Amino acid sequence: MKTFDEMRNLFEVANNSFLTEDVELIDSKVSERTLCGTLMSYIRDLIRNDPDYSGYFVDVEYNRNKGKVKTIIEKDLHVITINCDLILHSRGQHSEQDNLIAIEMKKSNRPKHEKTKDRNRLIALTKNSYDDIWSFDGKTLPEYVCRYVIGVYYEVDNDGREVLIEYYSEGKLMSSYSKKL
Repeated sequence: MKTFDEMRNLFEVANNSFLTEDVELIDSKVSERTLCGTLMSYIRDLIRNDPDYSGYFVDVEYNRNKGKVKTIIEKDLHVITINCDLILHSRGQHSEQDNLIAIEMKKSNRPKHEKTKDRNRLIALTKNSYDDIWSFDGKTLPEYVCRYVIGVYYEVDNDGREVLIEYYSEGKLMSSYSKKL
């Protein structure tokens, strides 16, 4: 089973390469989708030939869970459909640990309520369950998407040439830091 530290380290290696080799994308103020697509390539390169990640994929704006639209339950028990900006997962092939990394990216100039919504989504996605009951038979994925090993909130400040990174696990903010470009 993959751990929080393993997933954080994998993300950090990919992100450091991204910020070193493609910082001009951030400087050029391209869309979040473009930045996610480029970051995706660094994560994919790290897992591509690693047998420990056989059957895992990196996808941008993926919204399926075994053919159904992915949903989560927010704090107010409201069910919403989701598609994360970037995820590392098995597309349902490894039901014992399908979801590894969920990344939500925002530009710093976006409204506060959008940033809060992304953070709340990461809290929900990294919870172990929604009702403190986890029914696992080795074949069936839960009705609502959860159990990501790590959630990453990634905020890009173009003008300040800085990124804010927050790590979530088990439904909680674990740590955060800012990094100058």
